[in-house]
Amino acid sequence: MLQKQRPFFVTIPHSGEKVPEFCDWLQTLPEEILMCDVDRFVDQLYEPALEQLKIPFVKTQWHRYAADLNRVPEDVDMTSVLGNMTPAGTHNRGFHWVVTTTNEPLMRAPMSPDMHQKLVELIYEPFHQTVRDLYEKIDSENPKAVYQLDVHSMPSMGTKMHRDPGQQRADIVVSDCRGQSSSSPFVDLVLAAYSRAGFRVGYNWPYFGGRVSEQYGEPKKGHHVVQVEINRSLYMDEKTKKMKPDMAKLSQEKILQALDYITKNIEVLSKK
Repeated sequence: MLQKQRPFFVTIPHSGEKVPEFCDWLQTLPEEILMCDVDRFVDQLYEPALEQLKIPFVKTQWHRYAADLNRVPEDVDMTSVLGNMTPAGTHNRGFHWVVTTTNEPLMRAPMSPDMHQKLVELIYEPFHQTVRDLYEKIDSENPKAVYQLDVHSMPSMGTKMHRDPGQQRADIVVSDCRGQSSSSPFVDLVLAAYSRAGFRVGYNWPYFGGRVSEQYGEPKKGHHVVQVEINRSLYMDEKTKKMKPDMAKLSQEKILQALDYITKNIEVLSKK
């Protein structure tokens, strides 16, 4: 007998580092700029636990500056796509990134609409189709509820481009679009899981949740999405963008504890 799909999965939309060949504006950037906003190593932190616990997950190989999977293709303006009438600066860290969170310029000129569509088809659609397929599969087997964690990383301190410039951040920030993307029992479970694992946990500050949470989080439909950000200082040198192996191993162990706690309680939660 085939095992029933657990009503829980994880998405990792920002750990990819591959730049499409035709994105020439990104090809010659120094590593400290190119990797400034990548959730570097987040897939490596989570995958051992996901594989051990047999939790389905979706990730990408592609760089978020080319096409950000936690945005929608409409999140563009006249500085990112030629001919777009949305005012400059509306989406300078939108579907295509124009500047980094440290205000380093990325795009010197807007791309053509054809290139925009090419990036939608290459990067955005495959990832999100896989997510949609997972929802459809889980819905067919567990019609009461589907639970998704959308996992990311964050700088240890807010920059001038963030909501919290100069503020030191928690180890983990959990967000639910201010209560819109998930029921409170799942949020409470996630908060408890990471706290019990030994992380200092914050809630809905300075992150509220992104487009992934907004798109798929429909509590009335039984679809619950929670975004989780991990502090980069816990596992890497934020200046050199290199992993600190001993610290990363500790974070991996804590993540395993957190995900194990969620999986042990998710079945009960889905039947309420």
